[in-house]
Amino acid sequence: MFNEQMVGRRLAVRCDVLPLEKSFIISRGARTEAHVVVVEITEGSHHGRGECVPYARYGETVEGVIAAIEALTPAIADGLNRLGLQDMLPPGAARNALDAALWDFEAKMDCSAAWQIAGLPAPHPLVTAFTLSLGSAEDMGREAAENAERPLLKLKLSGEGDLERVAAVRGNAPNARLIVDANEAWTPRLFAEFSPALADLGVELIEQPLPAGADEALADLPHPVPVCADESCHGLDTLDGLETRYEAINIKLDKTGGLTEALALAEAARERGLKIMVGCMIGSSLAMAPAILVAQGAEWVDLDAPLLLARDRQPGLRYDGSIVYPANVTLWG
Repeated sequence: MFNEQMVGRRLAVRCDVLPLEKSFIISRGARTEAHVVVVEITEGSHHGRGECVPYARYGETVEGVIAAIEALTPAIADGLNRLGLQDMLPPGAARNALDAALWDFEAKMDCSAAWQIAGLPAPHPLVTAFTLSLGSAEDMGREAAENAERPLLKLKLSGEGDLERVAAVRGNAPNARLIVDANEAWTPRLFAEFSPALADLGVELIEQPLPAGADEALADLPHPVPVCADESCHGLDTLDGLETRYEAINIKLDKTGGLTEALALAEAARERGLKIMVGCMIGSSLAMAPAILVAQGAEWVDLDAPLLLARDRQPGLRYDGSIVYPANVTLWG
């Protein structure tokens, strides 16, 4: 079994730039490439990897995340494990990359699998949402037509004109399940106006309509469509009270600080009656692989980021349309 006292491990950190297939637009802006931080932990022939996506919305930078990780080089060399890591870094991208690398390293050391170490059943393939970037109603309708065979579409929205966008998508993808993500761009007035119409259009989830920290109005407004917390929910310390405003939470490893806390967050959320979405930032298959474990049994899965890249890691996750398969051990875990 894994020996927590093993020493002499080497830590390497780098930034990879991943070009996107096309510009990805949300209410906060557009991007054409993803900047991800990769962590590698090596000892002898054993090698563990993890990836995170520093996110400016949460005050993160690539440089800051790399510095936070590199500061733990002596601790990693002395045998820092996943449980000890939880007290060394706060929830966020830096801890996620290290946590993932330690899961992978532990699995390789044990000649086991991460799901076995976590005490989980063997993971199975999942249906992931496919995200439609924010655009005009015409553009989003056209993209919906190109992806009409996908079972679950996620629409990025921004405020005025959103009902026309969703109607165009629904008209061009009549059989797809729909979820929408406003990325904090709505007001309480827009939420009250849009929600009944979105229910009529068959939308089954509204993600983060109001700004985090200014979402109290959700407790008093009708929810004809269930509402999911994203920016309002990070780690376990942000869970209290969410059930009065939301019906679901979006668990992202870059917010929780890794799979270790994500698994605990999912359990705690279900105890409060909250449903689970498992989402992602725009990263490679290496970042998605651990999220597949927490996504087992989630009501909604949004792990499509590798499909938005011009090129993924090789080997990467296997995608068959909107079906994503668990990682091969050569990738992670």
